[in-house]
Amino acid sequence: MELQIDNFMLYCSSKNLSQKTLRSYEQTLRLFSHYLENEFQIDEVGKVKSAHIRHYIKYLRERGKYTVVTNDGSLNVNHPSNRHDYKKPISDTTISNYLRNIKVFFNYLHNVEHELKINPVKNIENIKPERKQKPLLSSEDMVKVLRKFDTTTFHGFRNWVVTRLLLDTGMRISECLGIKPEIIDFKNKAILIENPKNKQQRYVYFSFKMSNDLKRWLKYHDRFSNSDFLFPTIRGTQLEIRNFEKSIREAGKKVGVNIHPHQLRNNFAKYYLLNGGDWVSLSRILGHSSAEVTQKAYLDFTDKEISVKYQKHSPLTNLKI
Repeated sequence: MELQIDNFMLYCSSKNLSQKTLRSYEQTLRLFSHYLENEFQIDEVGKVKSAHIRHYIKYLRERGKYTVVTNDGSLNVNHPSNRHDYKKPISDTTISNYLRNIKVFFNYLHNVEHELKINPVKNIENIKPERKQKPLLSSEDMVKVLRKFDTTTFHGFRNWVVTRLLLDTGMRISECLGIKPEIIDFKNKAILIENPKNKQQRYVYFSFKMSNDLKRWLKYHDRFSNSDFLFPTIRGTQLEIRNFEKSIREAGKKVGVNIHPHQLRNNFAKYYLLNGGDWVSLSRILGHSSAEVTQKAYLDFTDKEISVKYQKHSPLTNLKI
């Protein structure tokens, strides 16, 4: 089992998959292998049956978050028991991701390597998690969060600009923190995203307001840092996603607003549509493979949001009759 996981990871690396995807595959498969060995004394892929995978899904629903590790030494480093969500139920979305990764692994063994005559995942249905509506952050909420950043400090001013840029462009936080000043086109108010999730270049666009914010930040940045990154740490290194995420969550917590970086991307998309934008251009800006992918991701408007959009586009309101 371990040998086949290693071979699979080499195969995935050769396909130039993102580091995030590679980590997800490896973590899922190591935990699954650990479960098979402990519960069924199985250490060969040929012995895995559909029933074992269904047992694992049932087990995931019953065990809590962060209660199992493949390396006991990590307990002394990560201290999972100190997390606020320790032992809480694993979400259907997470279990669905685990099952998807397991399916990719066994499909590889069956279809690519021909190691298996019978594919144990063939008749296992995907888990479809219930989509939760993500309400819009109001302008009042955004103002309250932004005011919690101390713009007299380097990191406070930086986080203030990053938050505004995410909301204005819809880019991913990983893309934002990788920006270098030379790729900003102030004339056309565009930023070239060079290493996005789908490995394709695209442009995102920023507003006149954001243009002024960026110019102010660049002057400030050049006085205090010689880093190649637009949004570095005070030491000049690239700002890590988890550190920015922690900062924005803490700012939101102080004013009673639940906020995280991806929520800004989600809000950008919704406001873009509510203000009259179309699915096709939105899809290109977000870097999705098609407008259909964008629709699946952002068709969770609340009734209140639909009501606001209706009032703006009502035929009777807009026709001179």
